[in-house]
Amino acid sequence: MLTLERVTKRFGGLTAVREVSLHVRQGDLLGIIGPNGAGKTTLFNVISGYYRPDGGRVVFAGRDMAGLPPHVICRLGLTRTFQLVKPFGNLSVVDNAMIGALTRLPSVSAARLEAERVIETCGLAPHAAARARALPIGLRKRLEVARALATRPRLLLLDEAMAGLNPSELVGMIELIRRLHADGVTLIVIEHIMAAMMRLARRIVVLHHGEAIAEGTPGEIASDRRVIDAYLGEEFVLAQA
Repeated sequence: MLTLERVTKRFGGLTAVREVSLHVRQGDLLGIIGPNGAGKTTLFNVISGYYRPDGGRVVFAGRDMAGLPPHVICRLGLTRTFQLVKPFGNLSVVDNAMIGALTRLPSVSAARLEAERVIETCGLAPHAAARARALPIGLRKRLEVARALATRPRLLLLDEAMAGLNPSELVGMIELIRRLHADGVTLIVIEHIMAAMMRLARRIVVLHHGEAIAEGTPGEIASDRRVIDAYLGEEFVLAQA
């Protein structure tokens, strides 16, 4: 479904992503981890068309994404959420989701039906009429997912959808991500909460200083000395033991 071939992104003299290659198959749930500044969100920005790569190729569903703007990539079925959620604060929850649905659907009435469906899926139906700015962070995170889901993605990129959640909200978000995956959405997830990532991801790629230093199952990643030294630390290994 998605292939990155030696993707590189530079900002002046800084190389934020350096020759990253990976393959995502339909039905995958891929995790991307790494320390702050490792290039994770920059990689999402390249995949989703916000940045154009300085080297390499991004191929989605057999089509080279080079030069395509984000809204066109979204309509092709590749959508992302953002680490810092910024809903349209004066609009209702359902209207925020409608904005996503209108990228695909030709009428407001059809978009409203789709928006109502996705907010039900995301557990937001009781808050459908509430203004987005009134929602606590946990529900705003769900709204960010709902707005992306309303575009009917084949591949959904989640950028720290669990950051800032309390334990109860975290459990609910994990369940939601699992439900989306079971419903056929292919997922790439960036996350720092390792306990959640180990429970969710089938395969994990580790970035460090913009380079992919390891790839494997959660168990393989947790025992990889390069990953322990660069990111996880000995405390994680002891906790796992």
